Amino acid sequence: MKGLGGLGNMGKMMKQAQGQIEDMQKKMAEMDNNLKERVVEGSAGGGMVKAFFNGLGEPLDIKIDETILEENDPEFLQEMILAAVRQGLKKAEDLEESEKKKIAGGLPIPGMENMF
Repeated sequence: MKGLGGLGNMGKMMKQAQGQIEDMQKKMAEMDNNLKERVVEGSAGGGMVKAFFNGLGEPLDIKIDETILEENDPEFLQEMILAAVRQGLKKAEDLEESEKKKIAGGLPIPGMENMF
């Protein structure tokens, strides 16, 4: 092995890398469990329509204030629901991205954004 220079440590480096990957996978699973339990809210119409999602962007509930139904304007209601859903999904996406950055240590690792 004398002629191989630094290649003698290759096995050790591979084991280290494998351990780091396993740690990352464990942290990702924990993050998913955490995000599944967290709730974000999107709202529209001054809170008359609210859409709730978990941190993974899965829909949980929609609440509609009864007074908006009295207006008898289905197009307005549809717009409010869509706005609340979009806002809620954006908040869920932002939360998930924030948690991913914590796991990655905030370092811009090329290709990391597509791993999750």
